Amino acid sequence: MRFGLFMAPFHPTGQNPTLALERDLELIEHLDRLGFHEVWIGEHHSGGYEIISSPEVFIAAAAARTKHIRLGSGVNSLPYHHPLMLADRFVLLDHLTRGRAMLGCGPGQLTSDAHMLGIPADLQRPRMDEALDAIMALLRGETVTTQTDWFTLQDARLQLKPYSEPNIEVAIAASISPTGARAAGKHGAGLLSIAATTKQGFDAIGTHWQTWNEVAAQHGHAADRSKWRLVGPMHLAETSEQARADVEYGILPFSKYFTHVLPAGPTRGDTPEEIIANVDEDGFAVIGTPDDAIAKIEALLDESGGFGTFLLFGHDWASPAATKHSFELFAQYVMPHFTGQLVRPQASCDWVTGSGGEFVNRAIQAITKAITDHAAEQQSTS
Repeated sequence: MRFGLFMAPFHPTGQNPTLALERDLELIEHLDRLGFHEVWIGEHHSGGYEIISSPEVFIAAAAARTKHIRLGSGVNSLPYHHPLMLADRFVLLDHLTRGRAMLGCGPGQLTSDAHMLGIPADLQRPRMDEALDAIMALLRGETVTTQTDWFTLQDARLQLKPYSEPNIEVAIAASISPTGARAAGKHGAGLLSIAATTKQGFDAIGTHWQTWNEVAAQHGHAADRSKWRLVGPMHLAETSEQARADVEYGILPFSKYFTHVLPAGPTRGDTPEEIIANVDEDGFAVIGTPDDAIAKIEALLDESGGFGTFLLFGHDWASPAATKHSFELFAQYVMPHFTGQLVRPQASCDWVTGSGGEFVNRAIQAITKAITDHAAEQQSTS
């Protein structure tokens, strides 16, 4: 299993946005050093909370400051972009990052963004499908001519071949509706289940897989569990009590914001204490210890039947220092549990410490012999 971060990001209003963006970049640098595999960066244009308007620009900045971590758009809202321009920008990013760029696609989460562009909410998903058809054909190197009611392509082709082989990785966002799973199946793309730990999203996991698998088969593709990413929020500390105290820092404004973004927000309550209690009861987030995080991911594995990557849902529930420490605990104890890196060191330790002192005795015998041999040598030469 692989691990990463889904960074919208969420930053409460009333603070310096320049510094908030700098903290986002510093966090990605931190995750790169900790061995996280990827980060997905969102696109939003209203609300004042999710303040990255161009994932591509942010990815370019993050790529220059990191070495290994892969960087995806989480996601580009396809109805807001001419498909040729978006595909062309990602091929450029693919070259600049030496293959670390990934294209995440969705219809656009905030209907307020669509409103400002004059796009009716019920057209966002159909337009995503139209744009995705064109983008995938362009990335395959095809020449595309098509006319829709909102974009035109005439003999369109990309002037650069993607750096990545065989192509740039593409993933489609899915929350509750089947739209994302259908699109992923149609185009042989990966799937981003961004609401996997909400009640509705958790219940939809099985449906996502079934839809993705069935549609993929209809179009000559195979749904690949290794390309399935599940998203959920966590904040970890050494104790559950410390974790709960940490998130009192920012969970209330996050909850208030979400009541105006989603029809059924993932949090309930009027105080930090109520929200934390309800989050725990609903299973939306882990606010606890690394052991709690392991148990949650294992539950998601059981429910889904298996997936390739778990993405921590980014948030500003805790202070920047506590947030960094949470990722450190995750990297130290949770990630190696699922990557198998703990088994061999433990087996080797058990072999040595379970020897009943055999290896210590051998060392004592070897030292004793060396002393005896040295004494004998000294005596023979005197």
